[in-house]
Parts: sequence; C-alpha cells; structure tokens
Amino acid sequence: MMTAKSEASDIAKPRTLALWLWGASAVIMAVLYTVILSSVAAIVAPFRDGHWVSPVSQLWGWLIIRICGVKIEIEGLEHLRGIEPFVMVANHQSMFDIFAIVGFIPGETRFVAKKELLKVPMLGYAMRRSGHILVDRRRGGQAIRRAIEVSRLGYNICVFAEGTRFSDNRVHDFNDGAAWIALATHRRCIPVAISGSAAVFPRGARLVVPRRRILIRLCAPIETRSLKSSDRDALTHQLETAVRSAFVSQV
Repeated sequence: MMTAKSEASDIAKPRTLALWLWGASAVIMAVLYTVILSSVAAIVAPFRDGHWVSPVSQLWGWLIIRICGVKIEIEGLEHLRGIEPFVMVANHQSMFDIFAIVGFIPGETRFVAKKELLKVPMLGYAMRRSGHILVDRRRGGQAIRRAIEVSRLGYNICVFAEGTRFSDNRVHDFNDGAAWIALATHRRCIPVAISGSAAVFPRGARLVVPRRRILIRLCAPIETRSLKSSDRDALTHQLETAVRSAFVSQV
C-alpha cells in the first residue's frame, strides 16, 4: 500500500527520457533565473518602498513557468476588479504556487514566509527590503505590524494558510494567521484554491515534470471591516471552506 508521501513523489516522475531531460534542464534554468533576478531585485529593493522589485518578481515567476511548459489557468479574476489591496489566502502544494501567483495574478503581491529565507544571499535581502513578511513564529505581533505596514504601501498579501506545503492533493486545516492579518489590516480576503501544482514539483522533488497544468480559482471576496478579533476562528473556517470547495483533486 502506497503512502501519501510515495504517491506525491510518484506523480512527479517524468514518464519519458525527453521529459526527464526537459525537467532537469528546467531546474537548472530556474536556478539561473533566480540567481540573476534576485541580484537585480536586491539592487532595486531599497528604492520606492520596494515597488521596483515587483516587475522583476513577475518576470521571474513567468520565466520559470514558461521554461517548464506549465499551463496556468485562472478562474475568478472578476473578483479582483475595483478592490483595494487584499489578503490572498491559499492552499500550498508546491513551490510552483509562488511562481504562478507572482507571475500571473494581477497586482503587486507580497508573501508571508519563513524568516529562514533571510539567510539566502541576495534573495533574503531583496525580500526583506521589498515588503515581504518574514515570520519569526515566536514574534507573531511583529508579523502583524509588518503586515499593516505592507498593506498601507499598496501591496496585496498572500498567506499559505496551511503553514507548509502538502503535496498529497488535499487541502489541510488552515491556521488562523491569515485571519489575524486580514482583521488587523481591515482588508478583504480572497480565498484561492491552487490545484495541480503537486504534479509539477511536489515537496522533496528534484526534477520538474513539464507540460502540466495548474488551475487557480479565485473565490468571492470576504469582507472583514466589520469583524472583530473574536471572529478569527469563524473567518478561518470560512476561508478554509471556500478553498476546499474550489479545490480540484485531478487537474
């Protein structure tokens, strides 16, 4: 009987030599793009409150998706029309979730991420100076203050609410961090279901599987202006339910 871990790893195995070579080459090119563009981002990050980093990040995500031959399909873009910066609350299956969001979702997006990324040369510096929220789990209040500042600068904030990547084609329980951020910033929440990315590059994979499809479904906005801190559990449940309903196990 296969475990969830072995199933996740199996779906990311290229089926032919040609796909294997493509996947290996794509990983090399993705690393190269990251080295070059994170260096550019580090140079421009101190200017204009980090806004110059946004087109660099968008190019980075777009290039990696394209070199891997991944098709991005987005449903629900109409929910983003005419709204102020928002809090995007998503499930998380793969690093390709990040590339897809930053490369294909309109607007300037900043992520809630682990503070360990600060140790990565160039990339860590660029993230810190351009509005990303790098979280020390022991200092949650600091993250909330940073989120308020980032929101005021006009950035959308993306939170992967499960807390880590799960590549087993299921939506796992949401943490309440996204709800805290939404309540503190008084921004609308956009639940986002990302399907298919585990088949491209699940957690622990070394090679990309090219020519796959990722489906991103943006759900209707959830208003938070009238909510109080005591509503965070109910909001978390509402966000999780929306993402579960929109998630597709087979893309």
